[in-house]
Amino acid sequence: MSSSHAQEEEGITNEKATNEPLLSYDERYSRSSLDSEEDAIDDEALLSSDLPEVRDGAEAEAADPFLAFDDLPDEDRNILTFRAVLVGLLCGGLVNASNIYLGLKSGWTSGANIFGSIVGFAVLRSFSKYCSAIPLLGGEFGPRENNIVQTVATAAGGLSNVFVSAIPAMYQLDLLQTPLQDFWRITILTAIGAYFGLFFATPLRSFFVIHAARELQLIFPSSYATATTIRSIHLAVDGADMAKQKMRALSYGFGYAMICRVLSQFAVGILWDWHPFTWLYLISGSKASLAFESWGWFIEWTPAFIGSGMLVGLNVSLSFVGGSVLAWGIIGPILVNSGIAFGHPAVSNNQAWDGLMSYSSLSDEFASANHPSPRYWLLWPGITCMIAVSFTELACQWRIFILSGKVLYRGTLKVWARVTNRKGREAFTEKYDDEDNNKTIDPASPDEQVATWMWLPGLIFVLVMACVVMKSQFGMPVGEILLALFLAFFFSFLAIQSTGATDITPLTAASKASQIILGATTSGQGWTLQQAQKLNLIGGALASIGANQAADLTGDFRVGFLLRTSPKLQWFAQSIGTFVAVFLAPSIFVLFATAYPCILDASPDTCPFAAPSVSAWRAVAIAVTSSDFVIPSSSKWFSILFAVFGVFMVLLRHCVWTGRWEWVRAYHPNMMIISLAFLLPSTVYGTAMFIGAGLAWAWNKRSPQSYAIFGSAVAAGFMAGEGIGGVINAALTVMGVDFDKIGTSFLCPGDKC
Repeated sequence: MSSSHAQEEEGITNEKATNEPLLSYDERYSRSSLDSEEDAIDDEALLSSDLPEVRDGAEAEAADPFLAFDDLPDEDRNILTFRAVLVGLLCGGLVNASNIYLGLKSGWTSGANIFGSIVGFAVLRSFSKYCSAIPLLGGEFGPRENNIVQTVATAAGGLSNVFVSAIPAMYQLDLLQTPLQDFWRITILTAIGAYFGLFFATPLRSFFVIHAARELQLIFPSSYATATTIRSIHLAVDGADMAKQKMRALSYGFGYAMICRVLSQFAVGILWDWHPFTWLYLISGSKASLAFESWGWFIEWTPAFIGSGMLVGLNVSLSFVGGSVLAWGIIGPILVNSGIAFGHPAVSNNQAWDGLMSYSSLSDEFASANHPSPRYWLLWPGITCMIAVSFTELACQWRIFILSGKVLYRGTLKVWARVTNRKGREAFTEKYDDEDNNKTIDPASPDEQVATWMWLPGLIFVLVMACVVMKSQFGMPVGEILLALFLAFFFSFLAIQSTGATDITPLTAASKASQIILGATTSGQGWTLQQAQKLNLIGGALASIGANQAADLTGDFRVGFLLRTSPKLQWFAQSIGTFVAVFLAPSIFVLFATAYPCILDASPDTCPFAAPSVSAWRAVAIAVTSSDFVIPSSSKWFSILFAVFGVFMVLLRHCVWTGRWEWVRAYHPNMMIISLAFLLPSTVYGTAMFIGAGLAWAWNKRSPQSYAIFGSAVAAGFMAGEGIGGVINAALTVMGVDFDKIGTSFLCPGDKC
């Protein structure tokens, strides 16, 4: 769900000096972050509204979004400091752990930018004031060092995407051994994708942030919002007090969510999950109540998704609830009553709970064309619509891609003319003089730029190591490796341009398209089914990691451009954060996989983690590699109709709800989120997000100023706190703490939650 997506649209509240208005309030919160890698919630965009008052003469936002801010204080000292890196790594590490927990739960992830901005300012401003005599902690703290904290946090909080999607899918298909045995293999895979994306995206700063930004209207709304937030806090008269208030709110939210998640394991039915239909059954004995319980209609007081709802708003939350109602309240029961899909008793050998059914099995018995479970039947419409919607959203940006092609072509001709000393060179380029005179000016001096020798040798080294390591460790042919890396490069261009123009990072389209292309190349090559599936998932993972890393780096460069931060220092900060994330993300995944082995098995009906992204990646890999793979006929036809409807809804929003009808977009259903609800065999996440969105709406109505200060901080604390609480629970499970024996299952359906 970068988009923090989930993924897919975010922006800032007020319009900038562009030809087209930026996204509306509800549009900016509609990012679906399926695949986690996919388009997570970039919560820094939420900090841009109601900015604090700044010093006299400084405006809240620059009149021209393509000019760097010129009212920031000078920072003569080194900004790539030990304290900035340390705080950034801590923030990113917390978010990384949280993202793997949340991603395995629902495919939903969040960004680390809000932590980097708020925590960086609150902590390091205190260090600069009270630890002035300590060399590594003291000294002045300014906006550019704050930018370094945010950059490190973003990098360290990344790379969790494949560990909630492609990697678990490989284990569910028995393509690898165990996460602990494969730790170094999956770490190397992560490192190759991450550093390939980092190195090849480095020179793209010049094109996407400087030369083509104005012409292509690449504002990067979330990055712009992050930069204006850092700038405003540092320029504000009460900036320090406001940052402390935000930090306090974030800390309270974090602590509450973490404690709630840990303690709730000892009394899940009381402190975490509320099952009103089970309560009704226990009181009245009504078997009809168990029918509702069987379809997963209960309330889960999950702070993470309540916080998510506070961030994404009512449109996304209502779309999620609507998708749940459609899938698990209407279509599912119709399928069972019609004999098209089947369930099985949730509790065996217990007459007291006769009538409680499970409809979420993906075991071999229920993952077939002739005897599907409702979850298996609904999986295909969800995936098909998601892919169709993602590609349609991408296609709606066709003007951006055509303009980009023209800019690239024109730049190539100009460079060629100069290199060959073509006669009449001045006349040849004269028609471009106006554009050159109005181009964006790079505030970074030549010695602040990332030199070619810094990234090109690294790129070549990664390419060589990819061919050697992927061939030896995974048996992947060199041709497939190079194709996967090319797809990462190709989709990075699309991802960066789409993110810059609309704040939509189309990683759903990129990852699934990569799987389809790689599946086509392996067909007829004589590979065994397992070999083809392994190549498909590994290649798709490489392409997804590379494209995601490139989009993140370019977005960070955009923040640094506005704040006049040295690109070279940002690049070093991104490299440090990426290095830590390469080892951190696999380690956290191994912890969760060890504590909850059901993550690696597609068949269990009951697992704390629904892992919808894993199901989507696994299903696509099976579909594009198996010659005898059959989808239920009714599911196949409904998938086509549902995908067509999804495309129609996207085109309706882009082509009809414009001009005087643009206000309708705030009420237009988000088809990406509706599709996501089809992949989750539970309704609790949509319900929790709706509760959060409703609380945020009421809070904002009652006290807009209070909500502007505390709202996003509390939400971010909820999300990160529950994630860390989940990590603590996983660690306790590995250490032998048996919650089933220590705790109580009172008020749980079938005496099991």
